[in-house]
Amino acid sequence: MPSTSKEDIIVLALKALKRDATLKVNTTAKIYGVNRMTLTRRRDGKPTRCDTPANSRKLTDLEERTIVQYIIELYTRTFHPRLCYVEDMANRLLRERDAPPVGIRWAHNFVKRQPELRTRFTRKYDYQRAKCEDPKVIRE
Repeated sequence: MPSTSKEDIIVLALKALKRDATLKVNTTAKIYGVNRMTLTRRRDGKPTRCDTPANSRKLTDLEERTIVQYIIELYTRTFHPRLCYVEDMANRLLRERDAPPVGIRWAHNFVKRQPELRTRFTRKYDYQRAKCEDPKVIRE
């Protein structure tokens, strides 16, 4: 038997509650093996926590998409923005509506949250050392 997720079971329990008006929430929760309060909240229309945006979120979806598009545009022009530049972009948008600036780790978390973006470490390239070494040998 394929394993069903907790969310699928809750959806089935909600369908059963809609179909049978005489069915009680406590009974349905016991039958389907779900939490009674979770079932009650879902029946009342409260969305899941993963479907709601974070309480501390500073930018709107449109503003975040704009920043992502701008970063991708900069990347196509061979300008690789740093995390401090991403933070500066967000603070400029927030300054327009007199909102407080983003936090210290906001840019790092923003990049982790966006599937199109990723970070890379950059190091100073030593040209003198590169000429001397054998290109076939990789050193750490």
